[in-house]
Amino acid sequence: MQKTIYLIRHGETDLNRRGVVQGRGMDTDLNELGWKQSDAFYQTYKHIPFDKIYTSTLKRTHQTVKQFIDAGIPWTQYAGLDELAWGIYEGKESTEEMRLAFEQMMAGWTKGDLHLKFEEGESPLEVKERQLEVLEILIAENEAKNILICMHGRAMRLFLCLLTNRSISEMDEFPHQNTTLYKLTYDGVKFEIVDFHNTDHLKYFCE
Repeated sequence: MQKTIYLIRHGETDLNRRGVVQGRGMDTDLNELGWKQSDAFYQTYKHIPFDKIYTSTLKRTHQTVKQFIDAGIPWTQYAGLDELAWGIYEGKESTEEMRLAFEQMMAGWTKGDLHLKFEEGESPLEVKERQLEVLEILIAENEAKNILICMHGRAMRLFLCLLTNRSISEMDEFPHQNTTLYKLTYDGVKFEIVDFHNTDHLKYFCE
């Protein structure tokens, strides 16, 4: 069955604004701008007849699509959509030492060392494994033609690689900001991106 997937990142949180590391272990709320971004997305896409909503288990994703949920669209939380866990760096302010550690980690991932992770954190390969379970459910949703998914920046990059059958070492090919939209179609065999890193809704409602 053909489907259209609307895949967005959550709205801004205070930790986003401050540049604090925010992964799976930080269950933060949207800030004032984040709620405005959420409303901007809703006002722009409320005409879409969504059949299902998927979010992570973290409340910043729930809040971002709250108006759609409140409209009665069936909603399910999946731990597989949670952000990558950054381990010992979660909740910490950025330092020069931390920036260097992240640069080295990202360079390793780009080279294909996808098993690498910070202490107490997750690797891209581990995130991919939990996302595969969500992908199987997504494909099996036989009655759902339009699905809205709200998740997190790094996890979204990995999920886009998974959906488009690219190596997850290419994750940084997918830019994002808060409430970025990637729209994909599914023809029963493969997913195709038809709208790439769209933030047009923010131009009209959040300036």
